[in-house]
Amino acid sequence: MDNEEFTFLLDIAVILIFANIGGYISQKFKQPAVLGQILAGLLLGPSALNLITVNMSITHMAEIGVILLMFIAGLETDIDDLKASSKSSTFIALGGVLVPFVLGLLAIKIIKPNADISEGLFVGTILTATSVSITVQALRELGKLRTRQGIGILGAAIIDDVIGIILLTLILGVVRPSESGSILLVIFKIFLFFILSIVVGTVFSKLLTKYSHIISKENRVLTYALIFCFSLAFIAEELGVAAIIGAYFTGIVFSVTPHRNRVSHEIQRIAYALFTPIFFINIGLMVKLDNISKGLGLSIVLVLMAIIGKIIGCGIGAKLSKFTNREALQISIGMIPRAEVALIVTNLGIKMGVIGNDIFTAVILIVLVSTIITPPLLKLAFDRELGREKEQGVC
Repeated sequence: MDNEEFTFLLDIAVILIFANIGGYISQKFKQPAVLGQILAGLLLGPSALNLITVNMSITHMAEIGVILLMFIAGLETDIDDLKASSKSSTFIALGGVLVPFVLGLLAIKIIKPNADISEGLFVGTILTATSVSITVQALRELGKLRTRQGIGILGAAIIDDVIGIILLTLILGVVRPSESGSILLVIFKIFLFFILSIVVGTVFSKLLTKYSHIISKENRVLTYALIFCFSLAFIAEELGVAAIIGAYFTGIVFSVTPHRNRVSHEIQRIAYALFTPIFFINIGLMVKLDNISKGLGLSIVLVLMAIIGKIIGCGIGAKLSKFTNREALQISIGMIPRAEVALIVTNLGIKMGVIGNDIFTAVILIVLVSTIITPPLLKLAFDRELGREKEQGVC
């Protein structure tokens, strides 16, 4: 074992120490642990102490963390509730894509009037991408993941992802026709993934139920769950759908089997002990605050557009779906976070020469601000209900 491998082990140890301390302090201030973990990553990274440098090993472990987190979210989803919320989720997703896209396009047109239209289109696309992994963890800690609002957010996130992929393909077709595959091919691949997930998932869940006594005796149910989870996540990525959607569908498959509680218990022990803390710390590690100070005006405007776009767009969608004003606000806040998808689209834009470092810096700030403000805002939005539940519990 060389020094580099030894260093990696030390990095993981330091990350876990800071993640636990950050989470503990955050909870002491009555905030979700995820907020403290992200801030701990900020402290460990180049913006402060510079103790940890992001490398491929940490990145891969962080990716496993978010996949397991979405697998757990799928396990905790009631499939009947998800079916019932499909209409409302569609309205929420459409509003959450259209409004941020238009605001992003207008912001670039006003602030950079001489910019090419392709830059505005790319920025608009970046602002549409939602990353609910932060929201999932915050809702779990608040005990609100399986509420009507929580199910609505998860359903909307899936649809949001599909719409975002199609939109990105359309934009690529406009900006660089040679860089984009046929839009029909993209839609076909997405359709193929969902059909494949439903068919394979149905067969797999029936087999798990039928042979549950044998699987339980062999004590391999967790192994089968992980094999299916990682395989479906890979297939999702290959077919142009985010890996986390594949992981979420795997969770849904296992949620209708007799092994649900056992898999949930065992997967949470692995995920929350090692992988998900690394994922949240990694978000903070990626931030370089010295870069953010350059082009701060543009960054602030785009951050505001990113937040306001989701609040208005998802709020309108939720209201059209008969949610109350408070529930619509809770859903809108839950759809605010941006993370890996926004960064992937930004990186693609930079490689193509469509956007510059000023936009990349703005996106980093969007990721940082949206991930930091979402947990406390969600807690604030649910405070009245949490207080009422606490009073009823005392009574």
